[in-house]
Amino acid sequence: MKNFELKSFPNDVELARAAAQDWRGLLAQSSAPHLIAVSGGRIAQTFFSAVTEMAETSGVSFKNVHFFWADERCVPPDHPDSNFRIAEEHLLQPLAIALDKIHRIKGELPPEEAVAEANAALHHIAPQNSGGVPVLDLILLGLGENGHTASLMPNAPPAEIQSHAPYLYVANSPKPPPERVSMSYATLAAAKNVWMLAAGQGKEDALRQSLQPKGQTPFARVLHSRVQTVIYSDIAV
Repeated sequence: MKNFELKSFPNDVELARAAAQDWRGLLAQSSAPHLIAVSGGRIAQTFFSAVTEMAETSGVSFKNVHFFWADERCVPPDHPDSNFRIAEEHLLQPLAIALDKIHRIKGELPPEEAVAEANAALHHIAPQNSGGVPVLDLILLGLGENGHTASLMPNAPPAEIQSHAPYLYVANSPKPPPERVSMSYATLAAAKNVWMLAAGQGKEDALRQSLQPKGQTPFARVLHSRVQTVIYSDIAV
């Protein structure tokens, strides 16, 4: 049995709208606090826009949603490379999300301090599994051309792959900027739901390799660690 569900779409806009509607359904299932981690990139911006459009007509409430980040570049929050900045401009401000529900990774701090603060924030709010790893309701991921996801890169050292800390410092990302903070494989494995938004040209090989039973990409490692992952894709595989 496959440990993933692949949903195919003709383009990124329809992909984003479908994911937004599915998130709406997830939010409607419970009035309890909902913990989500979002990512950056072009598809994230498209998804954020779809969510804000949906919010205008659906009446869905975001008052119990806590926003975390799957990864962040070690840059200030107003920097063009900041994942927080994309979410702030296209999701958090349009939805008027309360400041106490926004738990950004402080990329302007020295990386070790940013990791420590991010770990503390997640431990403070999220329940933990039997291994002490925080459990989020939903983590949204993107896919890189080399198969990386969040800021978990190919050829990572064993300590990074095996870490059970919620967040870790990635010091030498092959894709600039090189210094990043990323959720760990353990955190991705522990989440109730992980949705991959795989969109854009140049990622066909990365997605195909990731879906192989013996795939070796970072996203393949995520898939292998989970019972189920949902993939929204406009990529032909």
